[in-house]
Amino acid sequence: MPLNVWVLVAAQALAMCTAPFIVFIGSIQGRLLAPAPELATLPVGLVVVGTVLAIKPATWLMERVGRKQVMLLGAVSGVLAGLLGAYASWQSHFTLVCLAAVLGGAGLAVVHQYRFAAMESVEQNLAGSAAARVLLGGLVAAWLGPEVAGLGSGKSESYPFLYSWVGLAVVQALAFVILALGYRAKAERVPETVVGGGRPLREILANPLMWTAISGAAIGYAVMSFIMTATPLSMTEMAGHDLDDAKRVIQLHIMAMYLPSLISGWLTRVVGIPLMMTVGLLAYLACILLAASGISFHHYLWALLLLGVGWNFLFVGGTTLLPQGYQQSERFRVQGLNDMMVFTAQATAALSAGAVLASVGWASLLLVAVPLLVLHSVLMSVWLLRSRRATTN
Repeated sequence: MPLNVWVLVAAQALAMCTAPFIVFIGSIQGRLLAPAPELATLPVGLVVVGTVLAIKPATWLMERVGRKQVMLLGAVSGVLAGLLGAYASWQSHFTLVCLAAVLGGAGLAVVHQYRFAAMESVEQNLAGSAAARVLLGGLVAAWLGPEVAGLGSGKSESYPFLYSWVGLAVVQALAFVILALGYRAKAERVPETVVGGGRPLREILANPLMWTAISGAAIGYAVMSFIMTATPLSMTEMAGHDLDDAKRVIQLHIMAMYLPSLISGWLTRVVGIPLMMTVGLLAYLACILLAASGISFHHYLWALLLLGVGWNFLFVGGTTLLPQGYQQSERFRVQGLNDMMVFTAQATAALSAGAVLASVGWASLLLVAVPLLVLHSVLMSVWLLRSRRATTN
């Protein structure tokens, strides 16, 4: 793999820490500071809101000034999120914690573009492997994010989580340095984009392949976020597990999200994207059945491991499939639209998880995800049937 890909792997390992960091402490700090219990998961949901709000500006800027400058800006946003979160912890101010989460999410909007930058740094037949390789950085983030979050989470802390947020700012600053020194924009293997060029979006989206690619990533993220966001509260507040158990489950879940990237890029070439997505759907179904069958530590652990594997297969499959439906001059518009839909779905899921958990409980919350899995199955079937007809004709 070219140097650019490895630089992006290292930057991803650090910059992506914001996600597991806030997933782990967001609802817990929210419970300490929020004016109502229903708002406890709001910081977790607002991370995704920040991502959604920043996607369009980020891709617009990338199209005009290049990827590297915007990547650096994303790292700066992560640093500011950490500093604001530290100040919010010092002041015990829930609204400022929420604003820090939005800023962190804005930085993540740029991090999620790393996979496309990696795909554009290699030959087309290696695009899936490059995207999967970058996602491997999430393995480090899965461990590092909660560890940084735990720096200031002890019961003896005068200002809970203050040092945690400072630690996040330091990690994001390191990501900035790696990108500034290591990433080479000239190594991208795509021609210059004609701003505003290409077909209308309506014509691009008339292809069922596009909806399969988008739904794989969007539904995969929505289901994963919905269940993952509710898990720490379900474990600690409803099932009686301690904070360390919840931390371990979230860490291992996020590792399960990214560890399959060792082979998922290869699988897109060997077994094909449709079969890989089908396995992802089956992993999600197994997760729901297992999580609904009990509330022991091992029920949560194995369910969340399956959730992570299912997410990886759907997300990598959708990401690899997406470039097959657009031309190079259309890439920023389509990538921006894709991520807008993906993270709007995730934001909706994350924001609703706390309220659904409080109103209907853990087992019923899990069943809410089933119709989304059915929807992706239908969209994928339409694409495959249309492709088969086109081939036979």
